[in-house]
Amino acid sequence: MKNYSCGLLQKSLLSFALLYILGTVYSCSVAIPDYDSELVRLRKVAKKTLSEDVKEFNDYKERPKSDGAYNSSNNSAFLQENIPMFLSSNEDFTEVYNYRWWMISKHLRPWKDPSTNKDIWVITEFFGWPGHASISGAIPCPAGHQFYDVRWLKDPTYLRSYAEFYLSGYASKNNQRENPAFHSHISRPESHHFSSWMVDATEAFLKVHPNKTWRNKMLPYMEAHQKVWDSKFMVNEYGSKTDGLYKVLDLYDGMEFTISATMPLIASDGPYAFYTEEKWRDYYLGWGTINDLRSSKLVANQDAFANAYPLLYLVRPSINSYYYGNLKSLGNLYALKAGETDNQDAKNKSEMYHQKAHSLQARTLNTLWNEEDQFFYSYTAADNNYGVKDQESRVRESVGYTPWYFNMIPKSSKKYDAAWKMFYSKKGFYNKKGMTTAEQQSPYYDEQAYAWNGRGWPFQNSIVNKAYANYLKNYKDDDVTKADKELLYDYVQKLVDMHGEKRNIGEWYIPSNGEQFGGVQDYFHSTFPDMLIEDLLGFTSSHKDSFSIQPLLPEDKWDYFYLGNIRYHNCDIDIIWKKDWDPKTKGEQSKLCIWVNGKLMASNDSLNERVIVGLPETKNR
Repeated sequence: MKNYSCGLLQKSLLSFALLYILGTVYSCSVAIPDYDSELVRLRKVAKKTLSEDVKEFNDYKERPKSDGAYNSSNNSAFLQENIPMFLSSNEDFTEVYNYRWWMISKHLRPWKDPSTNKDIWVITEFFGWPGHASISGAIPCPAGHQFYDVRWLKDPTYLRSYAEFYLSGYASKNNQRENPAFHSHISRPESHHFSSWMVDATEAFLKVHPNKTWRNKMLPYMEAHQKVWDSKFMVNEYGSKTDGLYKVLDLYDGMEFTISATMPLIASDGPYAFYTEEKWRDYYLGWGTINDLRSSKLVANQDAFANAYPLLYLVRPSINSYYYGNLKSLGNLYALKAGETDNQDAKNKSEMYHQKAHSLQARTLNTLWNEEDQFFYSYTAADNNYGVKDQESRVRESVGYTPWYFNMIPKSSKKYDAAWKMFYSKKGFYNKKGMTTAEQQSPYYDEQAYAWNGRGWPFQNSIVNKAYANYLKNYKDDDVTKADKELLYDYVQKLVDMHGEKRNIGEWYIPSNGEQFGGVQDYFHSTFPDMLIEDLLGFTSSHKDSFSIQPLLPEDKWDYFYLGNIRYHNCDIDIIWKKDWDPKTKGEQSKLCIWVNGKLMASNDSLNERVIVGLPETKNR
C-alpha cells in the first residue's frame, strides 16, 4: 500500500525527474510520458463522448418523460457540469455509465412542500405519481441506492434536500396515507413505508461532501428516524430466538414475495392453513394471486391479512444489516461532532450508538447464521399474531450477503467466508445472464414468477456486488486472487450487457436467458455510477481529508480508464490508468496516476495495489 500526501508531491516529481535524466543518459529511446497532456486529452474525449451519448439517449422513442427539471433541452449541460466523467477502452461500460446518469437526471424532481410552501428536491423511482408512493411521488424503498449514486454529483444541493425530505421534512412528520395499494398495517411516517438504510447512506454522502453545520443540524433527525424502526419494527418477545432483532414483511422490504416467507406460511395452521405444498403458488406468488384472494372467503380473518396480503413478519438479514449500518453511522457521526467540539453529550451518544450496533451485530450473527449450511437465513418473528414463530427458513437467498455491505462481519473471523462459495456456484446464485435472488437448487426456485424466488432484480445486484467488493477489499485484502476479481467483473459485465443496444434499466431480468431488463423503463431502483466508482474502480471516501484507490478491475479486461471531474471534499480529483502509456516502447508500462486540483499527486505501477492520497489543506472544509 502506498500513501501520498502534499508533502510527498515534491518527492514524486523528483523521482520523475530522476527517471527522465537516467532515461536520457542510458537510453535516449525511452521517453517519459506526458501525464498532464494525457489528462487534458482524455478529459476532452470524455466530455465529447458524454455529449454524443446524451444526444443518442434523448432521441430514444417511447421512453418515459422526465419527472422534473432536466430533459432533452438542458440535461446535457447539467450532466457535463455535475457528474464524474468516465471513459474506458470498453465502450459498453462507458455508454452504460453515461446512460445511468442520464436516467438519474430524469428523476430529479422539484417539489413544493405543502406544509411549508418551500421548494425542495426529491428523487423518484417510478415516473409519475404511483399509488404506493409518498405525497411527493418519491418512494423510500430505493432511497439508500439513490443516496449512494447521487452523492457523486458535484452539486450537493439535490441529495441534501432529498435527505431532509425524509429525515426532517414532510415525509418524517406525516403518516403514510392509507389505501389498498399500500397493504399497510403498522401506522408509520412516509419515510418508513419501506425499509431503507438512509442514515448510513447520509454518512456516505458526508464522506464525499463534508458539511459540519448541516451534519450537526441533521443528527437529531437521524436519531429520530432510527427510533421509529426501533419502536415499531423490533421483536419484543423475551427469551425468544428473535428477541431484539428487526422484523419486516416481504412487501415492505421491497421484495414482495420470497421463499423465506413461503416456507413458514406452508408450515402454519390457523388462518394460513390454506397455504400448502400443493396450493401455495395460487396464493403467494405475484400480485395476481393477492388480487384473487381479495374476493375469497379464505382471508376472512383480516387480523392475519391486509388487503389479502399475509401479515407474517420475518427477521431478515437485510433489515438487521440496514439498521446495524444506521446505528454504526450515528455512532460515527456523533464521534466526529465530539472530536470537533469536545461535546460530552455527543461523546455519550457516540458510545451508546456504537454499543447498540455491536449488540445488534452479535444478535444477528448468533441467530441468523446457520453453521451447518454456512449462510445467513431468515426467521419468522416471535411476536407474530398468527403463523409459526421463531422458525428458520432454510433457504439461501441473496439477502444473506447484506451483512458485508455494511462491513458487519468481524474482521478477525473467517468462518463466514464460506457463504461466498454459493456466489460462484451454479447451484447457488450464479447463472448465465446474472445473479439469482434465491439458490437454484431450492425446490421453490422460480425465475419466471414476479417474485424474489429466483428472478433477478438490479436492486439486489447493487447490494450484493458492493457486499462482495467489501469482502474482497476489507476481509480478503492481500489474499484477493485473479479469479476473485474476475467474478466481480463478470457480474457487473452481465448487468452492462443487459442494458441492451438501446440502453435501459428496468425492474427485473431472467437470470438463465434474459437478454434485457423487464418492467418499467429508465427505472431508478438500483445503482451503477457508485458500483463502478466505489466497488469496481475502488474509490474509497473518508471523513478524513484523504481518499484511497484500490481497483478490483482485472488488469487484462481494459486497456485504460479515466475517472475524473470528481468533487470530493471541495477538491477536484482525476484518475487515469493505462496499461501501455507509450505503444512505441517495448513491453507494457502500466501506471495509475491521480491528480488533485490539476496537480499530479500520486502514481503507482500496479493497478490493484491500494494507494492513499492526502488532500491539500483548505479552510472550506
